[in-house]
Amino acid sequence: MTSRAERALNYVVLTVMAVLVLVPIGSFLLAALSPERSGSPVPFSQFAWGNFATAWRDAGFARAMTVSVVIAVCVVVGQVVLALLGGFAFGVLGVAGERVLFPIVLLGMMISTEAIIVPLYYQFRTMGLTNSLPGIILINLGMGVPFGIFWMRAAFRALPKSTFESAELDGANAVQMLRFLATPMVRPAIHTLILLSFMWTWNDYFLSLVFLHGQNQTATVALGVFQGKYVTQINLMAAGGIVVAAPVLALYVVFQRKFISGMLAGAIKE
Repeated sequence: MTSRAERALNYVVLTVMAVLVLVPIGSFLLAALSPERSGSPVPFSQFAWGNFATAWRDAGFARAMTVSVVIAVCVVVGQVVLALLGGFAFGVLGVAGERVLFPIVLLGMMISTEAIIVPLYYQFRTMGLTNSLPGIILINLGMGVPFGIFWMRAAFRALPKSTFESAELDGANAVQMLRFLATPMVRPAIHTLILLSFMWTWNDYFLSLVFLHGQNQTATVALGVFQGKYVTQINLMAAGGIVVAAPVLALYVVFQRKFISGMLAGAIKE
């Protein structure tokens, strides 16, 4: 058991860390609500809530965020499904050639986007997939699935092997074990993967800037264009940044407990 001094020290450290995190966020929010172009803080009665409406209208966030939502949802669904299948195969079934295949999968996590962006662009242009949502979805899946398989493999390997042995003796096949047995047991890890996948896809700027333009630009690219036009209006730039960050923040607030439990999943093994 921890002593009072240790608990007090823990609270002090957590309080300091919370202040370090919340102060910049609070300053950013106050700048977004300021009627001053410089974003100087003002009293509550003078808050300019219309800054968010102005940023939404002038940046064209209605279309851009719709595109980002479509891309993010498709990538998350695809990544979770493929990660479950791949993670279960490597973590429970033990596929043939796992010692060779799994490092190849991990290689996808080690290659930086900048190293392959040029050949990837020309290949997708040849296939007619540039400036198209299927193209950017496919790229994000290729970038994210290796981590998803690695993540779910670790979650599946933390489950008791006796559970699957008993199910196999009862006549359950691999699909039934994955659907009815394994998936419910690793639900926290799935929730964490969903949140991470959505966050990474939503925040993507580089790939969207290269492969999408015009009506297909994402929220992050639209924010970059908007900030380029209003570079001297700190309040509107801050308001636009908050609008783009709001979906990720809201998702994290909803899933924060599941996210933490998912991060800790696998710490205790049989």
